[in-house]
Amino acid sequence: MEYIKVTSENLDSEHICCAISNNKDIQVSSKKAWMSERLKDGLVFLKSVERGKCFIEYIPAENAWYPIIADGYMHINCFWVSGSFKGHGYSNDLLAACIDDAKKQGKLGISVVASQKKAPFLSDPKYLAYKGFRVSDSAEPFYNLFYLPFDENAAAPKFKDCAKHPFINKQGFVVYYSHGCPFTAKYVPIIENFAKENDIRVESVLLNTKEKAQNAPMAWTNYAVFYNGKYISNEILNEKKFAELIEKVKKGAL
Repeated sequence: MEYIKVTSENLDSEHICCAISNNKDIQVSSKKAWMSERLKDGLVFLKSVERGKCFIEYIPAENAWYPIIADGYMHINCFWVSGSFKGHGYSNDLLAACIDDAKKQGKLGISVVASQKKAPFLSDPKYLAYKGFRVSDSAEPFYNLFYLPFDENAAAPKFKDCAKHPFINKQGFVVYYSHGCPFTAKYVPIIENFAKENDIRVESVLLNTKEKAQNAPMAWTNYAVFYNGKYISNEILNEKKFAELIEKVKKGAL
């Protein structure tokens, strides 16, 4: 498998958004606009030559859009190999490239936000453990901060206090999101329109700066749903899933 590193020179022409192929799609344009600025902060996006969900995205942890303290580490934003790409060693290739790059830059190790059990949009914790990653910290309701140290004496990364017990002082549904994930640009407006049509109270909060993301009230900042102050989901919702979530709320199941 050949791999391509996305740069400011080839960003416009390269396919970067999973199965989304149209550059004019709001999901693609929003993600590429976000990446364009992050490339200046040291973001690396390494992808397969073939189109599909086979890529790793990482950045110096000081510039990561997560509420973590991980100075000196390289942080993985997204690491995705799926479908026909699975089972060929591509995950190992991409992770090895990230590790090699981090070592060349003199980093202390690698960090990544995942979950206790496999969850949508998050890296597989079993794979991370298999590759030698350890859990350095946890945040409610199910997040773990994994790290792979290059120096055993290096301080382990940790979550900021603001993320450990997610709660906001707002009523109704509140959706936090960033354009770090391309899907939010499409699905947040869908939820907003659905809520308006059905007279449901929804507030959306765009994390549009590094500072906002690094001080967010939850561990995973690409997307988060709160209801009456309580954190209830990280899954990016379409109309059907949002309707199901509303029913669970009505039944007191959340």
